[in-house]
Amino acid sequence: MTTIGMLHHRKDPTTVLKSYAFAAVAKAEGVNFFYFTPKSVNFTKKTIMAQVYENGAWHEKEQPFPDVVYNAGSPEKLAVSRDIIGKLRKEVPFTTNSIGNKWNVAKRLTAYKDFAKYIIPTEITQKIDTVYQFLAKYPTIAFKPIDGRKGKGIYFISKEGTSYAVKHNSETTKYTKTQLDALLTEQLATGTFIVQPYIRSVTKSGLVFDFRLHVQKNGEGNWVVTTVYPRVAPAGSLVPNINNGGFTNYLEPFLQQEFTEQAFDLKRTLEHFSLALAKHLDHIQMQEFGELIDEIGVDVGLDQNMKLWIYEVNWRPGCPPTFYLELDVVKNTIGYAKYLAQNKQVLAKARQTKRAHKAEQEQAVAKTVATSKKRPDDMPIIGITGSAGKTTTKAFLSSILRTKWSTFESKDYWNTTEHTKKHAIELENGYDAAVLEYGMAYKGVITEHCRIIQPTMSIVTNVGLAHVGNFDGDVKQVALAKSELIQGMNQQGVLVINKDDANSNYLTLKQFKGKIITVGIRSNADYKAYNVRYKEDGMTFQIKLRGKEVSLFIPILGEHHVYNALNAIAIADYLQFTAEEIKQGLIFKKPPRRLTIYRCKRNITLIDDTVHSHPQGVKAAIDVLSSIARRRKVAIIGQMRELGDLREAEYKKVGEYVTEQDIDIFITYGFRTDEMNAAAKAKGFNPQNTYHFTNKEKLHELLEKIIKQGDTILIKGASKTNMFETVKFLADLYEGK
Repeated sequence: MTTIGMLHHRKDPTTVLKSYAFAAVAKAEGVNFFYFTPKSVNFTKKTIMAQVYENGAWHEKEQPFPDVVYNAGSPEKLAVSRDIIGKLRKEVPFTTNSIGNKWNVAKRLTAYKDFAKYIIPTEITQKIDTVYQFLAKYPTIAFKPIDGRKGKGIYFISKEGTSYAVKHNSETTKYTKTQLDALLTEQLATGTFIVQPYIRSVTKSGLVFDFRLHVQKNGEGNWVVTTVYPRVAPAGSLVPNINNGGFTNYLEPFLQQEFTEQAFDLKRTLEHFSLALAKHLDHIQMQEFGELIDEIGVDVGLDQNMKLWIYEVNWRPGCPPTFYLELDVVKNTIGYAKYLAQNKQVLAKARQTKRAHKAEQEQAVAKTVATSKKRPDDMPIIGITGSAGKTTTKAFLSSILRTKWSTFESKDYWNTTEHTKKHAIELENGYDAAVLEYGMAYKGVITEHCRIIQPTMSIVTNVGLAHVGNFDGDVKQVALAKSELIQGMNQQGVLVINKDDANSNYLTLKQFKGKIITVGIRSNADYKAYNVRYKEDGMTFQIKLRGKEVSLFIPILGEHHVYNALNAIAIADYLQFTAEEIKQGLIFKKPPRRLTIYRCKRNITLIDDTVHSHPQGVKAAIDVLSSIARRRKVAIIGQMRELGDLREAEYKKVGEYVTEQDIDIFITYGFRTDEMNAAAKAKGFNPQNTYHFTNKEKLHELLEKIIKQGDTILIKGASKTNMFETVKFLADLYEGK
């Protein structure tokens, strides 16, 4: 009898509606079924402490490894258990595999030609100029987050004379060019966006619609159509997604009403298209990754010429609403799981196909590299990593180097290995130097960065608790992962480290043969800042360069940013830049939403620090609040992500730190952030001046009531918590001077 295990990030199966459907259908199909989370896996015993549904309730029981795993949890939340899941994949076949975000899918389909004609022209945009280029070519464009879901965050923009009409969440607003520039800049600061022409499918009554094509593999391993159904947007909206108020109907009556004589042919076209696309993506997944996919949801539309366009492809589509197809979807999934368990040679074939395809790619890359222009051997390539300060250090250093060199700088937050591959191609265009940010959330990632582009010089800004949840809460393991930069760079090169950072003592330095330069404020470092002072819109400090005392200014607040400046100064001085060039370069273009100051009416000051959030950064932001506030100090703190088992302890420390810094009003936002409030009150914080919210509208209602003239307000949170919405709310409420 086949055993299927459902892998999910939630411990409690009663909170996962699909778990019951699986348990019920599995019983009917004669299949053993259990529910589990990554941390319940025991590789030594090859068992899992699982949840089994019996007699109307879930019971914990130890189970042997299943024959196949259905991967049902959130990829983002399961990412903290990446190593466990990777190890389990080697033991047990998985039914479900990621095909990437909407941009990756579009690139795959375009590259493989067959479906390129159905792809809407799309570009990733980091600059507002790209948006205007699309507006010059198309009457209406869609500007949306690359990883957006459920139709959220989309802006539809069209030019109307000298102004612009922007539709968002069913509301249309007129913008001047200056106002649109500000909106686009604000949104681009929150993450990566794509831009594409807006292609409308419209019913006879003028409502926007699209089709959802839901296809799965069945018990024979073949693709079948689960359902095709239309989704119709409410009046005034351009987004037919059900979660945004859209509604649906059965396919055939809808086609009869809207397309009459073409209804039958269109139904067959949609069904044929969905199966053909699924097979094509399955083939690509096999070639690229040696994996199979089991289910996709495809959103398509028809333009005025009845041409089919792909809006979006989802590899984890929700169950079709209103049609009561949950059990049908589960039946197909269980059937396919049984097929996989009984036909493991199918996966072996996929892996073989991947190896052959990879060999072809490597030959092509080797041929390209052999014929391409080589970078100069003496070109400085500076790689930067660290738990905090990477982007600001990069911005400082690039700004200094540009005072006399043509310098390549990785884009704002482009710090993944996929970005580094793109940078490797761009570096062939003839630069004098390159400054690259190497991000990581797991071990092995920085090694891959260095394999793609090996730095000649490196900076490790610090070692902190960012992503520590991915390292079993052990900061020493974080340090080892950061040390991959030291091991992967040119071993005769130059390395800059922070002498004041205690956790940097865990970095692996013994095998490094190059020059190590230290920076600090409190320690006797090679580059030491002293007389550090807060000014109106930045920091001043002094440093000795080649025996001479130099006074410097950086246009960003916070002592922690002085360390970022020191990192840049150390590299620039080593490269023989003068004190004047360094001083000029430090007046840099600050990365957006990094302790950005807004001076508002009634002498209210907003401090926007809503890009990243980890304990070290939160405390640094609170220091800035304490240092610049003239009257009441208001701290609004959101969630800190990926702390794992350290969350409770670190939230407690933040609550205590808020009390120690004499903050007047303390507000937290997000799941479990009330742990900070509790710690603050236990430390002696006035309970009447601390608040907790999980609803942003209610948070804003409170702020409207309690903010007073002269208040200084810090808004701090990770970008995924959308704390910038609170910055915008307050900025609009108390418009600038």
